Amino acid sequence: MSTIHEQLTEAADEAARVVANTKPEQFGDKTPCTQWDVKELLNHLMLWTAYSFERRARSEQVGPDLTERDFAAEPDYAARYRAQLDRALAAWTPAEVWESEIDTGSGKTPAPQIAEMILMEMVLHAWDLATATGQPYAVSDEVAAIVGKAVEASAEMYRQYDGFAAEAPVGQDATVLDKALAVSGRKL
Repeated sequence: MSTIHEQLTEAADEAARVVANTKPEQFGDKTPCTQWDVKELLNHLMLWTAYSFERRARSEQVGPDLTERDFAAEPDYAARYRAQLDRALAAWTPAEVWESEIDTGSGKTPAPQIAEMILMEMVLHAWDLATATGQPYAVSDEVAAIVGKAVEASAEMYRQYDGFAAEAPVGQDATVLDKALAVSGRKL
């Protein structure tokens, strides 16, 4: 069975780098996600792309023990995030996980579709965090293309819940990542 584990690993490495270079003095700064400051975005990124990501592999839900946790308040938040990403990636290694349907709490969804959504969340919000903290952000065109496909498939639904803004314009020289970001409403 074909998986996107390699692409998830690449995106996780880049997200971990961005988190490691985010400093507490930046926590109150604005982000491209206008409803969140850097600290709120950091907590969202860590919760959904590491902790929830691992639990999804086992069809487990995320409870208040995680949704109410302030990950960024922990002095070693970057190291903890990296370690949790590694646990999540390990949980998604077995072929049977990729062949399963994941219980989302509102139904079952094929695991590859959940993995694409996690990859989308990881790339978009790591880019948001990098942008807010003045860091570069880069993933391969292969990762960006998968994210672009996921963004296209879910853009209208996300817009209904204010998760994405209206599609932003891009220039002729836009990269694969730029195009995915623009469809998600992120202005470059």
